Amino acid sequence: MSKPPRANYRTTNWSEYNAVLKRRGSLMVWLDADLQWQASPSGRAGRPAVFSDAEIQFCLTLKCMFGLGLRQATGLAESLIKLARLDWRVPDYSTLSRRQKTLSVAIATRRSSAGLHLLIDSTGVKMLGEGEWKTKKHGADYRRQWRKVHVGIDAQTLEIRAIEITDNAIGDAPMAGAAGADFLRRAASFGERRWCL
Repeated sequence: MSKPPRANYRTTNWSEYNAVLKRRGSLMVWLDADLQWQASPSGRAGRPAVFSDAEIQFCLTLKCMFGLGLRQATGLAESLIKLARLDWRVPDYSTLSRRQKTLSVAIATRRSSAGLHLLIDSTGVKMLGEGEWKTKKHGADYRRQWRKVHVGIDAQTLEIRAIEITDNAIGDAPMAGAAGADFLRRAASFGERRWCL
């Protein structure tokens, strides 16, 4: 049996193709010059904080987005501030490490005027078990264990309002019923919650 012929694709719009490839690698960061970069006086006894929560959150966001260490995140923040021609100081890695433990982050949500229409779906996640190669070669020592991640999404704004992790025996219907009352309560009160990094 012969193989089917390979399809040949011919690019005819090279200028657009090159522009699209270049845009894939572009990075644009907006820094608001009115951002309160330095910490305001707290009025408490002791040494005042030099850097604001917004600055710490900015550096930690860079750390998480690009998978960097704290030292590399401070270097990236310094270079971005330098490119923006701002004269802001960047905290060192030990300040970031200390402040990330207590940083309180408020996630802004848009309130829906017509009430909350919640979409609930779930996906399976393999929690325990050997790698596929080891299982094929030597056999499994124990059964793989799966967990379900239930996600509640606001149908109007498409924001994630609640997340629950259960074992694989619980379906989506119980999460919307009486068994998922806590899940639904968290979804309804998401706007008032504060999250810590």
